Amino acid sequence: MRWALADTWTITRRDLIHWVREPGSVLFGLFFTILIALIFGYLLGGAMIVPGGGDYKQFLMPGMFAMNMLFGIGTTMTAVAQDITKGVTDRFRSMPMSPAAVLLGRSLADMIDSVLLLAVLVGCGLLMGWHSDGSPGETVLAFALLLLVRFAFIWVGIFCGLMASNQAMVTAIQTMEFPVGFLSSAFIPTSTMPSWLGAISEWNPLSSTVTAIRELFGNPGVTGDSWITHNAVLMAVVWPLLLLAIFFPLAVRRYRRLSR
Repeated sequence: MRWALADTWTITRRDLIHWVREPGSVLFGLFFTILIALIFGYLLGGAMIVPGGGDYKQFLMPGMFAMNMLFGIGTTMTAVAQDITKGVTDRFRSMPMSPAAVLLGRSLADMIDSVLLLAVLVGCGLLMGWHSDGSPGETVLAFALLLLVRFAFIWVGIFCGLMASNQAMVTAIQTMEFPVGFLSSAFIPTSTMPSWLGAISEWNPLSSTVTAIRELFGNPGVTGDSWITHNAVLMAVVWPLLLLAIFFPLAVRRYRRLSR
């Protein structure tokens, strides 16, 4: 166990040092997320009506926090795919190190990166006028739910990165982040959508996290009569655990079969 933990930390440090020396992709991802928040908050926000009333920026920022977690899939997938393309993964597999360290180290490094990026995005939200009206316990729980869904998305990204055979496939999978994000309650209330589209949006796992943290932060826009909306906090736990139950074993199995 000590051997596996030491190797995992070595891989984690290697990934963190890589980001420090080449921060371009991480900074671009953060800049892009902040840019979307500014566009929706200041350019489009005036035309948005929040169900039940309230400021649109208060409605928007929980959605942006969750979108930042979703965009992490692309970051993880790209890093894993590049390591395979450059032969780094094969090099690790040929060394006397724990087989679990490569994937666990990647997931730990991405979680540290996600915490730092989320802190920056929260600072941006505070500057825009967002704030939490929930209790300290509810606020902490909201951030914990965000990190839980990010952890699940990390394993989605690892599996997709292991499956991607070329850059075109990586780009295609990254592009799918946008329809998944827009087909949720992150930017607009599901009640403004056609009924069939609103139902699909409400059952989007990202919507459960967005609705749950809006409720916990005490932000406006938590409406809807569906079961999934009334149990958003529960589903914000269930969805990530379900994703982990699917993609964690798939990623491990794919990693073991890379050279076959």
